[in-house]
Amino acid sequence: MILSTVEMHTGGEPTRIIVGGWPVFSGKTLLDKRREAKECFDHLRRGLMLEPRGHDGMYGALLVEPDHPEADLAVLFMHNEGYSTMCGHATIALARWSVESGRVARTEPETIVRLQCPCGLVTARVAADGTVRFESVPAFAYALDRIAPTATWGPVTVDIAYGGAFYAILAADSIGLNLKTSPMRAIVDAGEEIALAAAKAIPIEHPSEPDLAFLYGTILTDGGDGASGQASRNVCIFAGRQIDRSPTGSGVTARMALMAARRQVRAGEERLFESCTGAHFSGRIVRDAPAVGPRKAVIVEVGGQAHITGESRFRFDANDPLREGFSLGA
Repeated sequence: MILSTVEMHTGGEPTRIIVGGWPVFSGKTLLDKRREAKECFDHLRRGLMLEPRGHDGMYGALLVEPDHPEADLAVLFMHNEGYSTMCGHATIALARWSVESGRVARTEPETIVRLQCPCGLVTARVAADGTVRFESVPAFAYALDRIAPTATWGPVTVDIAYGGAFYAILAADSIGLNLKTSPMRAIVDAGEEIALAAAKAIPIEHPSEPDLAFLYGTILTDGGDGASGQASRNVCIFAGRQIDRSPTGSGVTARMALMAARRQVRAGEERLFESCTGAHFSGRIVRDAPAVGPRKAVIVEVGGQAHITGESRFRFDANDPLREGFSLGA
């Protein structure tokens, strides 16, 4: 078996776009395909994401046939541990790739790309210089100032917000960390422990789709709000201790929804967010959205830029004992 990919990165965070060779799905809806990928084809995810073809920080985007009538293309997102419901950095990469590859015809002054994600339809706009802005699904604050008991720091106060995925969000200095000077291992350890503690202490429910009802990761922030052109740094730890090298598009969406719930930002105001690589995403509340269950929701526009780094053809030989990948778990 040979799988063909296009390699991209957004602020240093990889997106391995799988464009050919994946077996045909029998599922009708995108969430059906997501479940089928878990049950039937997970060896291919592991083989592409993990060593020797990938690494623990690899991220993938599998193109599939959309079932949404307005979608130009549909995607399943994958990483070292499984399958996510939304990914902003990969959306930025996919939107640029779809225009530059001719999958979506270029228009001026920008090209609209409609991407069906597991969390819903996402609309992206690709400018002539490759910069991408996308409007994500309705985002909302799920729980404010909730306590997650931890072994290391005792009771930790977190907010839970949804930006296509659920995140536990807190300022790094509330647990004695600094996102510019603390060792990344300490930040990762904290993100993992807090995610596990928050998931145990705070039940997550999604009012319309049970497959989306899980805590995806932890976002540690510098405590800033990204106003006045001063980017707020954050680091997202998700899946199996994976570090997002980008500012995390779905995380930016969740942070903007959280600030809106606290009346710290108004519609139309742009905020800037910075990753551990120094890459920037912009965030802007476009408008209110219909309530998600009992919670007020907003539509957030996220902006950033991705770059193509290459193309690959990966073999899966039957006699290769490591064909399904491995992780050293460092």
